[in-house]
Amino acid sequence: MDFELSEEQRAFAATARGFAAAELAPHAAQWDEEGIFPRDAIRRAGEVGFCGLYAPEAIGGLALPRLDATLVFEELAAVDPSTTAFLTIHNMAAWIIGTWGTDAVRSQWGPSLTAGQKLASYCLTEPGAGSDAASLRTRAERTADGWAIHGGKAFISGAGSTDLLVVMARSGGDGAGGVSAFAVPADAPGISYGQKERKMGWNSQPTRTIAFDGVHIPADHLLGREGEGFRIAMKGLDGGRINIATCSVGAAQGALGHAQRYLHERRQFGRELAQFQALQFRLADMATDLVAARQLVRLAASKLDAGARDATTYCAMAKRFATDAGFAICNEALQLHGGYGYLRDFPLERLVRDARVHQILEGTNEIMRVIVARRMLDDDAPDAIR
Repeated sequence: MDFELSEEQRAFAATARGFAAAELAPHAAQWDEEGIFPRDAIRRAGEVGFCGLYAPEAIGGLALPRLDATLVFEELAAVDPSTTAFLTIHNMAAWIIGTWGTDAVRSQWGPSLTAGQKLASYCLTEPGAGSDAASLRTRAERTADGWAIHGGKAFISGAGSTDLLVVMARSGGDGAGGVSAFAVPADAPGISYGQKERKMGWNSQPTRTIAFDGVHIPADHLLGREGEGFRIAMKGLDGGRINIATCSVGAAQGALGHAQRYLHERRQFGRELAQFQALQFRLADMATDLVAARQLVRLAASKLDAGARDATTYCAMAKRFATDAGFAICNEALQLHGGYGYLRDFPLERLVRDARVHQILEGTNEIMRVIVARRMLDDDAPDAIR
């Protein structure tokens, strides 16, 4: 068991760190303040491979292990969790297209997605189907030459500003087995978008509802086999949970770095804050929790890369722990800044706002506990966490 990164992995992380400093850091506060979706910056991320990190090489992706992708996302999220989170969603959608798309869909969309020239949204959640994703009601009905999609989606990242939608819709009966996955051009006739949601954080990416009113797509836009959509969605979410956990680790790392510097800069009662043992202890606890979260995320990513039977359980554990710890570390770093942490002149309040939603999306942390508990209580897996 080797916890050290290879030279190649360190190089990936260094490249991401440099990109974040040059392309994200100077603009992240403005994007948040003005609700700007930075397509140009995302396109430049595509130019260095960050829009297709683990997508197949056949569509222009880097086909990296999930572990290596976490190194990139962590560095980006240390500066701008909101934009990074959209990049992770786009990466997931590009991977789905590259893995389950037909030849026609892969050739039409794959290279432009991995290059960041076109962007994709992942459409699973509905107004009445959040945690209970298998109860989704959006329908896909067969037509003479394809499919017609009816229904609606909610809380879709990038909606109204992306080019392709990966849509989960019911093509069969009730339950998970009746769900199929489709590639839907975002400007197809019959699609309409709701107003941009006004959110606490994640303001550099738009979030909207989507309505589908008889949206026609060709037969070859079915992803995988009919009835395989829920399986595709869950496979996507295993990786998505690692991605969002990594965004929390990155945000926490960024917040911790700011706190370290501030404790040396700020003086009270005639000495640096760094000289107060109570604050030293708080900083030590923050660092310990951060390292624990990072290692659990990397363990889960390694299990997903290896195709381990318990990968889903570890992805849920990592998502629950890292997002809880990440938010707590960001919040504690804000507290250490006192009143200054509450001001938008400092990045702490933005990191706190952006990190909060990580405990909700990609499956709430309550659902993560359900997944872990089911595995532990499974009679066929008595040693589930060994």
